[in-house]
Amino acid sequence: MTDDELRTRGKANMQAVYGWDVDHVEGSFVEYTIDHLFGRVWAEGNLTVKERRLLLIGLAAGSGLEDVAGLQLDAATRLGELDADDLRTIVVFLAHYAGWPRAARLNMEVEKIVARLAADDDQP
Repeated sequence: MTDDELRTRGKANMQAVYGWDVDHVEGSFVEYTIDHLFGRVWAEGNLTVKERRLLLIGLAAGSGLEDVAGLQLDAATRLGELDADDLRTIVVFLAHYAGWPRAARLNMEVEKIVARLAADDDQP
């Protein structure tokens, strides 16, 4: 695979994961993120974006990275993969494996997303 093909695939996978495009790529961190993480890692094997996202959410929540989990949960709701009930189910499920304090922090992220979803539903 050429560098250009890898960059194109990486950008397409980032769009599928987060719902936004990367227009300007500058610096090796961003290049590695697009070319390696999204061009290779998110493309390897047969797992769907949703399956990979759920793995990442569990790992992030279990590691105390509620902000990372929150980013993934937010993207999943914006892209129609998960709804408010799913988010709350994830919190309860992870509480039993990641611990209540981590789940409580994740729940704060989830409730912000749920509130935003409710506000979006109220818009004409």
